[in-house]
Amino acid sequence: METLHAFIQQNAVMASAIILVVAYIFIAWEKISKVTVALLGASLTLFLGLLSSDKKPDDLVHYFANYIDFNVIFLLVSMMIIVHISASSGVFRWLANEILKLTKGKPKLVLFALAVFTAVASAFLDNVTTVILVMPVTFAACKKLDVNPIPFLITEILCSNIGGTSTLIGDPPNIIIGSAAGFSFMDFVKELTGIVVAIMLVAIAIMIFVFRKQLKSTPEKMAEVAQIDNSNSITSKTLAIRSVIVLALVILGFVTHDITHIPTYLVAMMGASFLLIFEKPHKILMDVEWNTIFFFIGLFIIIGGLEASGGIDLMAKWLLDVANGSKEIMAMIILWASGILSGIIDNIPYTATMAPMLATIQTIEGAEYTRPLWWCLSLGACLGGNMTIIGAAANVIVCETANKDGFKISFMEYLKYGVTITLVSLLMSTIYIYLRFLR
Repeated sequence: METLHAFIQQNAVMASAIILVVAYIFIAWEKISKVTVALLGASLTLFLGLLSSDKKPDDLVHYFANYIDFNVIFLLVSMMIIVHISASSGVFRWLANEILKLTKGKPKLVLFALAVFTAVASAFLDNVTTVILVMPVTFAACKKLDVNPIPFLITEILCSNIGGTSTLIGDPPNIIIGSAAGFSFMDFVKELTGIVVAIMLVAIAIMIFVFRKQLKSTPEKMAEVAQIDNSNSITSKTLAIRSVIVLALVILGFVTHDITHIPTYLVAMMGASFLLIFEKPHKILMDVEWNTIFFFIGLFIIIGGLEASGGIDLMAKWLLDVANGSKEIMAMIILWASGILSGIIDNIPYTATMAPMLATIQTIEGAEYTRPLWWCLSLGACLGGNMTIIGAAANVIVCETANKDGFKISFMEYLKYGVTITLVSLLMSTIYIYLRFLR
């Protein structure tokens, strides 16, 4: 055993890199659950001594818990609690139905309204929760209009990933980036909301044009949607009011971070804790996506092993050499590589790997050099999730639900829309990054 540990210590970069690459392969393969792969990789990292499992003074720098970003963990858990409690009141379904009524049942306007609702909701709720909330509304509206729900569902998938790009809490990659780069909620709003809105409007316009022949209904059927009964959507008015107030205060806390300097995870924890006072915590906590949380923890440990061994530093220096010191080339490499790779592999482990590498580049080149690179990573990783069905969890859930309801969305059918919107999104992002940071 001592011989093995000595060998591993001498080849720590290689060992940690192999664990990370093998974990990536199994995550992409999807035959074993992601959380299992991440925890197995983390266990192997600790077993081989790539990170210390004992909190001893001489090993404290490489103590594994130091590599788990608890800002990310606490923010995720707290927002999951807030969103779950709020959704159980029916307030989001009520809002979606009210928006539907404003469209007068016109199919193109219904698609536009549901797409915008999905994008805006995804900026504040996680994408999976958003699509789970909007799908029943979509199926109900399409049934009344007697139209195929597939154009609506595909557009909602695209808009959930686009909308989630605009804020710190909209998509897990942004939470990782915000913590690593020290960006606040308002930093994301200031830098990304404008371009995300533009991408969203272009994407919706493309989808309405592509599906224009399917977006037709009769006046009688449109009247049914315009007069949809929304009286029973809210299950508890008290809970709805309490949830909306807390959610609004939490978002206000995020927005005023630059003034109050209260960390975003703490604001979310306070909101979640208050809502739990009126609930049965054991029931609420059962609905927290613990698979996602432990997936993050496992990933942080695996990547921590690569970081502790010096592998992240080597990757950062290699990327700097490839770019030959050019910030423009570096930005485009990160934006397009992130966009393409995030359509093929899960964008969470990709971002979790890239974040410490950009942090190393920031140490070498300075914050001014690295600032646009963080936004390139965010835009690429989040928007790239639209490329394929497996690019993001929301994509998988919508397609599986549609298939169960008899509306099959095949991998290849989705691909032609996903690739188109992703390429358009990355081209628009390229123009934005160049005009905003590089010219």
